[in-house]
Amino acid sequence: MHQSRLPPPGGTGSARKEQPLTVHHLNQLLLVCSLVLLIAVAAVRISSRSGLPTLLVYLGIGVAMGQDGVGDVHFNNAELTQVIGYAALVVILAEGGLGTKWKEIRPALPAASSLALVGVAVSVGVTASAAHYLIGLEWRQALIIGAVVSSTDAAAVFSVLRKIPLPSRVTGILEAESGFNDAPVVILVVAFSTAGPVEHWYALLGEIALELAIGAAIGIAVGWLGAYGLRHVALPASGLYPIAVMAIAVVAYAAGALAHGSGFLAVYLASMLLGNAKLPHWPATRGFAEGLGWIAQIGMFVLLGLLVTPHEMADDIWPALVIGLVLTMMARPLSVVVSLLPFRIPWQEQALLSWAGLRGAVPIILATIPMVSGIAESRRIFNIVFVLVVVYTLIQGPTLPWLARKLRLGESPGAADLGIESAPLERLRGHLLSVAIPKGSRMHGVEVGELRLPPGAAVTLVVRDAESFVPAPTTVLRLGDELLVVATDPVRDAAEKRLRAVGQGGKLAGWLGTEDGGTEHHRTRHQTGH
Repeated sequence: MHQSRLPPPGGTGSARKEQPLTVHHLNQLLLVCSLVLLIAVAAVRISSRSGLPTLLVYLGIGVAMGQDGVGDVHFNNAELTQVIGYAALVVILAEGGLGTKWKEIRPALPAASSLALVGVAVSVGVTASAAHYLIGLEWRQALIIGAVVSSTDAAAVFSVLRKIPLPSRVTGILEAESGFNDAPVVILVVAFSTAGPVEHWYALLGEIALELAIGAAIGIAVGWLGAYGLRHVALPASGLYPIAVMAIAVVAYAAGALAHGSGFLAVYLASMLLGNAKLPHWPATRGFAEGLGWIAQIGMFVLLGLLVTPHEMADDIWPALVIGLVLTMMARPLSVVVSLLPFRIPWQEQALLSWAGLRGAVPIILATIPMVSGIAESRRIFNIVFVLVVVYTLIQGPTLPWLARKLRLGESPGAADLGIESAPLERLRGHLLSVAIPKGSRMHGVEVGELRLPPGAAVTLVVRDAESFVPAPTTVLRLGDELLVVATDPVRDAAEKRLRAVGQGGKLAGWLGTEDGGTEHHRTRHQTGH
C-alpha cells in the first residue's frame, strides 16, 4: 500500500531515500489541518440549516481532498485508517457516555441490551442472506457485510437525537444500543475476517458473552474509582479535571482491550459513570469532551473520505442500494420487533426505533478490518458499505424528525436544567457551587429564602447584569442570574439536588414531587395512581 505518488527524491536508478521531516513540512501540515478544521466547523453551521447530516459533509471534504478530487491526495492505508478510527471512536463513545443521563437510560437498559445482542444477530442473518442470494456474494463476504452494517453509529445517534425532543425511553434505548452494539459487532467482523473456517456459532456466542462481561466489569470499576478519586481530591487547576476525566475513559478502554474484553463497552460504561457522578467543574469538563468529540468526528470522517476511490464505486452502487434497502426495510424492523417482544413497547415507538438505526463512520471503519486481513473482495465490501452509509444516512437522518411528528412521539421541552459547576474547597471541607439560571428555568421569580437549602448551605453572592451583590432572603432570582452557593461537604449533594428540584418545579418543588428528578417522578406517580 502506498500513500503518495510523488517520485522518489534523487530520480530513478538510485536507492530510494526518505526525506527528513523538517519544520517547513510541519508548518505545511499544520496549515492544512487547520484549514480542514475551519472548513469542517463552518460546515456544521451549513448542515444545521440545511438538515444535511454532518458526517456526510465531513466525508465530502475527505473525498474532495482525495485522488478524484481537487486535492489529488493519494491515500490507501487501510491499517492506519483503522487505528485512527478506533482511537476516534473511543473519544466519541467517551463523549457520548459523559452526556448520557442515568435516570433516562436506566429503564431502557434491558431493551437496549436485547437490541445490541438479539437484534444484531437477527440483522446479520437477514442482511447476509440478502447479500448472498440477491447480490451473489460468497457466504464469508456476505456475513462480513451483514455484521459490519448491523452496528448503529454512536456519533450519528448522539448528534441527531439530542436535536429531537423524543420520549426518554426511546432516546435511552437508542443511545444505549449505539454504545453497546459496537462490541459484539467488532467480535463478529474479526471472526468472519479471520483466515480459515469460521468458528462454530456457539463458540462465537461464548466469546461475545465473555468479552462483554470483562468489558462491563472493567468499565464499571474504572469509572467508579475515577469518580471517587476526582470527587475527593482537589486538583490545583480547574483545567486538569477535563484532562483527568478523558484520561480515565481512555484507561477504561485500554484496560478492557488488554484484558481481552470489550474496550468499547468499557469506555462507554466508565464515561457514563463519570458523567453522572457530579464531578467538580463539570460544565468545563463537558465542553472539553464535546470539543474532543467534534475533532474525533472530523478527523475520522475526513480520513475515511480520503480512503475512498470514487471512480471504482460505479459497479458497487446497485448492490449497496439493494443491501441497504433490505437492511432498512426488513432487517432492522425485524430485529427491533424480535428483540423487544418481552418489553411490550408500543408500535409507534418500535417504528421510530426501526427507522432510527442510523449508520455512520463505525460501519465504514469496521469495513477496513477485512481489508487489513486480506480477505478476497475486501475492497468491494468497503465500497458497498461506504455507498450504503452515505445514501441511507442522507435518507434517514433528515426524515427522522418528520417521522417522530407523524407518530406523535415528539415531546415539548420541559423546564431547562440548571448549569451547576462545583469547585472543591479542600481546607474548608466544603464546595463552592456556581449556579447559572438559564432561559426556561422555573427558578425565575423564586426568592432566595424559598430555595430552602439544607443547613450548611447558603447563597453567598448573586451576579446580575455584570454586577454582584450579597442577596437577602427576600431577593427575587431572575433568568440569567449566576449564584455562588457555599455548601459543606456533608450537604453538598443535598444542596445541588434541591437547587435542581427548584429549577424544575419552582418554589413548590417539595410538594409537587419534583425532588431528585422531579417532573418525571411526579409523572410516574400520577400515571400509576400512587
